[in-house]
Order: sequence, then structure tokens, then C-alpha cells
Amino acid sequence: MRLVASRLSLAEREEIAIGLERGESVRVIAARLGRAPSTVSREIVNHSNHRLSGPGQPGLVYRAVRAQASSDAYRARSRAGKLTAPSRLRTEVIARLQDRHSPQQIALRLRQDHPDDRTMWVSHETIYQAIYLQARGNLRAELTRQKALRSGRVNRRPRPAEAGAVRSNRPWLGLNISDRPAEAADRAVPGHWEGDLLIGRNGTTAIATLVERTTRFVILVALPDSRVSEHVIAQLTAKMTQLPEQLRRSLTWDQGAEMAQHPRFTVATGCPVFFCDPHSPWQRGSNENTNGLLREYYPKGIHNFASTTQTDLDATAAQLNRRPRATLNWRTPAEKLEELLTSGVATRS
Repeated sequence: MRLVASRLSLAEREEIAIGLERGESVRVIAARLGRAPSTVSREIVNHSNHRLSGPGQPGLVYRAVRAQASSDAYRARSRAGKLTAPSRLRTEVIARLQDRHSPQQIALRLRQDHPDDRTMWVSHETIYQAIYLQARGNLRAELTRQKALRSGRVNRRPRPAEAGAVRSNRPWLGLNISDRPAEAADRAVPGHWEGDLLIGRNGTTAIATLVERTTRFVILVALPDSRVSEHVIAQLTAKMTQLPEQLRRSLTWDQGAEMAQHPRFTVATGCPVFFCDPHSPWQRGSNENTNGLLREYYPKGIHNFASTTQTDLDATAAQLNRRPRATLNWRTPAEKLEELLTSGVATRS
């Protein structure tokens, strides 16, 4: 296979000039050079001088040496990266990186937020280059207190059964996920939640994580005392009763012992609890995905939730709820929830 240099050489430019003098077509010249016709056509248009080739008729004059000089001058021209100099765009990108948005989320959301202002548009590749290449912006220097990018892990690791999450002889009868309202399954109406525990170091501490299925809105609940059912139910009840009634339609959980006293939760909140089949985490897919994101904040096997306050958890949840999501057409969970509430979609029928 013949390897073709990316840039035209002076010898190739001389062949183009000779071919044009002979009246050859762009395709014939390109075939002789082993180049794409578009490459030759672009070369002629970009590096030719205009003249009058006949009475009142404009034409192009292509000279190899002049074209080579023009190309060299263009390559030597300083081309500052779009995020190099201080600008409103650079400030916005840094703020969103600090809010743990990915470059793709930033690039696509900026186009939504500024559809008529192309100066506020930037590709995700430009953001990556500004982080990794100093000449392109050196954004990493402005993010010294955190990682410039979030975890790059693609696949979620299998989660072992957590200590204390016994999945037998529990009162789940008649509350299987198959009995959950159809509106929860198709995510048509907000107010249906998925929940689980996120376990701390050595399995001694935990927090509760709640994700609304339609909007992916996240609520985190501190469990400062213990993981026993009585305490977990009390904390979940206190948090859920802060929500409007129309956002308390159902809660889906796994068959962990922490939910053994779920009838007390249902009576206090009006929110029935449904339980997944054993060893079926995909039945709570939104919650599983969120727990994976939370491991960026609270690394598994390292973080001890005994030192994590409800204020800390609220700040983390707020950051996740400000993050644009592809599944929401690059809206944020907070925006989507507000949109549904104000439009009346969330009104209980």
C-alpha cells in the first residue's frame, strides 16, 4: 500500500501546475499524483491568484512556487486555541468542569444554552486538548483542587452481595416489581423512584440513594446511626415527606434487610415499595448508574460515610442534578423535574 503524505510537496505542486497548463481535469491530475480529487481542487482554489483570463472573465493562475510559499505561511501562522485566552467561553467551560460535567456534556449543552451565539460553541475534542495540551489552553492548571476529568471507566463492575442484605425470608409477598404500576415502567409520569444503599469502607457505614425514574433526579440520605431497617426507614421517611405528594408514587428497592419495615414507610409517605427479583440489579438501572457516578465522590473500599454529613450529600446531589444527561436530550435532572412540575405532567390523576 502506498503511503501518501498529508501535505502536498513542492514536486506535487509542480505536477499540478503542469497539468493545468495542459488543460487536464482535476481528476486526471489527482489520479496521477495518487491524491483525492478534493485535495487537488482545494489546493488550486486556496493557493491560486485571480486574474482576467479573457474579456471580463475572471480566472485562476496557479504557480507551484507561489502556492508552496502560501502554504508555508499559512502553517507558520500562530493559531491560538479557542480556550487559550481569557473569555466568557473559557470561564464557562472551567465552571462546568468544576461541576464535574464531561467535555461532551459541556459541548452539547453550550449549544443548547447559546443556539445563536457561535462564540460560545466548542467541541469536546477542543476541551480535551485544552486539558492535556498546555499550548491549547492548559485548563488543568485552573482545576488544581480536583481531577480535570471524571472517571473514564466504561463498564460497571459486578457488585457483590452487600453485608446484611439477606434476600430470603423477607416480607416481599405481593410487592414484586411486576406489580408496579405500568406508568413507572415506561417512565411516562414522574414520582416513581429507585433506591439502594451505597456501602462505605469495611461495610460498616452507608448512605441511601434515591433516583427518580423519569428525570434521573437524585436524592441522597445520610444514615449516621446504622443500617438497621428501623433507622433506614425513619431517615427515608423524613426525606421523602419533604417532596410534594405527586412525587411519591412508588419506590423500587432490592430485597435487602434494610427494607424489612417498609410498611411503616408506606403508611407515613403514601408511597408503596416494590421489590426487584433476587440478583437483578438491572431492574433498578437508573439507581445502579447513579451509584456508579457516586463512586467518583466516595470511592469503594476507601470512603467512610461516618464523616459525611447530610449537608455534604445534598451538595453532591445538587451537583449531579445540574449535570446534563444524554437521555434527557442534554437537559439536567433539575431542569426536567421543574419542567414537568410546572407543566402539570406530575399532577396525580
